[in-house]
Amino acid sequence: MTSKDVLVGVIGGSGLYHLDNLTFVEKVNPKTPWGYPSSPITICSLPSGSQIAFLARHGQHHSIAPSAVPSRANIAALKSLGVRVILAFSAVGSLREEIVPGSFAIPTQIIDRTKGIRPASFFEGTKMVAHAAFGDPYSMKLIRWLELRVEKALADEGRGVVLHKDRCIVCMEGPQFSTRAESIMYRTWGGDLINMSALPEAKLAREAELSYALIATATDYDSWRPHSEAVTAAEVFKTLQDNANTSRHVAATVLEDLHAAALDGDILSEEIGSMRFSIMPRSGEQDQEDIKKLAFILPDYFTPVAN
Repeated sequence: MTSKDVLVGVIGGSGLYHLDNLTFVEKVNPKTPWGYPSSPITICSLPSGSQIAFLARHGQHHSIAPSAVPSRANIAALKSLGVRVILAFSAVGSLREEIVPGSFAIPTQIIDRTKGIRPASFFEGTKMVAHAAFGDPYSMKLIRWLELRVEKALADEGRGVVLHKDRCIVCMEGPQFSTRAESIMYRTWGGDLINMSALPEAKLAREAELSYALIATATDYDSWRPHSEAVTAAEVFKTLQDNANTSRHVAATVLEDLHAAALDGDILSEEIGSMRFSIMPRSGEQDQEDIKKLAFILPDYFTPVAN
């Protein structure tokens, strides 16, 4: 078996820099047209022998700020290994009283508060434009598949961690946390969670026709509560390690079944072919250098002309 047989990729966020209970196979560091990923990708074997790929979003030692994460390289590198479904983890702030620090959530919507600093499309810098559908920014078939299994994994762990469903996450630029006024505003907009990493990751996964879902782990209450101190990094770190341990337990519980579901293919059916009519122009006006670049992520639509 080679890394090309990998169907499931895991992206670890703050505090989650490795997975447990897996057998190390190899480390790979694919060069993509958008550079190298945040860190070398670890290929691990599940008990069944199936392989998964793990990538640390902020680098192995958390040395990459949210705005500087090479998300295009990360998504492209995972797809180049054969990955078809990505399970991402991310630490988040809570904008709702009931989402207590230590809670888990699987969001279904995103509000974009990034500032155009981060490249958000594989087509940026080319002579082509792609209008990917993003009304449902996460893969709903994958989310519905995950919800019951993550809920069961949390219950089995016995720490009383609650899973919140159908929530909206606000993605802000950072690296500073929100002001109190911003935090209150996001609540009035319908935001339930806030972080700095949900985008452009989800947008790029959609362009690459990958199924993508985020498991959000709440570390704090952000800054909206009138009688509480504003969120600080020290407060976040208190909860981060417990959340990371629970995330590893969840991953160890669901990855085997997730690989089988990806092999079956139904949870991937929303994304397959979704970019077919999103790309303009569709004719011979396309530049050969652009075609070569985009063939890295969408080989079904782009075939470079041989020299």
